[in-house]
Amino acid sequence: MATFRPLRVAFAGTPQFAVPPLQSLLASRHRVVGVFTQPDRPKGRGRQLSASPVKQLARAHGLPVAQPPTLRDPTVRSDLAALQPDIMVVVAYGQILPPQVLTLPQLGCLNIHASLLPRWRGAAPIQRAILGGDSHTGVTLMRMDEGLDTGGILAMRSLPIDDRATSASLHDALAALGSQCLIEVLDSLATGPLQARPQPQEGVSYAGKIAKSEAIIDWTLPAAAISRQVRAFNPWPVAETRFAGEQLRIHEAYAPGATGPAAADPGTWLGLAPGPSGEVLRVACGAGELQVTQLQRAGRKPVTAREFVNSAGADAGRFG
Repeated sequence: MATFRPLRVAFAGTPQFAVPPLQSLLASRHRVVGVFTQPDRPKGRGRQLSASPVKQLARAHGLPVAQPPTLRDPTVRSDLAALQPDIMVVVAYGQILPPQVLTLPQLGCLNIHASLLPRWRGAAPIQRAILGGDSHTGVTLMRMDEGLDTGGILAMRSLPIDDRATSASLHDALAALGSQCLIEVLDSLATGPLQARPQPQEGVSYAGKIAKSEAIIDWTLPAAAISRQVRAFNPWPVAETRFAGEQLRIHEAYAPGATGPAAADPGTWLGLAPGPSGEVLRVACGAGELQVTQLQRAGRKPVTAREFVNSAGADAGRFG
């Protein structure tokens, strides 16, 4: 039987998505020897410097933390080498790793990517999967190379995308799935070599960064497309339209299964109706209708469909 040798792991990550994998590592038989994360950034209305979620977790566990502006600095690479990592785990770090770093650990660098590669390489795979109407997404653990999410696949796990899934809900589910898969892969590597398989040449697509302008609703589109837009942009940047001359954000909305010709001009309210978890505001679209459950007027808190309609008064009747 192969001998299990716990790995010395350097970890590189920054946002909340990287926290569950680091937590899983800390609870595993492997040893986290150091953490790399992005420099503190201004946050909130006061623009106070704020530590990343990964830094906060690392500090709470007494781990050494480095926050270099770039990994291309020879001093930084020397500091990484001094940790003597067997492998480096990278999760939404926010920097490109130079070749000298990729080859520094004996077992290379392993990345958790939130898509079923080669589909949705790039910065926003969760949002793009919802916008694209994908039926499934998942996580891919790959051995990193110099390309953009082009490395060989060590493991992959799939997850269905239902018609209520948002970027927020998928984010949490994929972070948990990636954490579980990570420990399985590291445990395998701790007993012997694990061969990565090349990514398929077919089915490559790119998940470009999200622009705020993409969140503006075009009510002439089919309801299903607008529903995907609302769900993909929850929690950021949040889908928006115009109401009474002001910005109106739509946090939650769904399209019923049946579609057909527009019941009224796109953007027109079709009234309140019972929904699975409360009343919905029915809104005509280019095809079918959107059922809106949570909205937010400029400068106010998010409210239910009923609360919104009750407060709308003489302005009731239309979006856009």
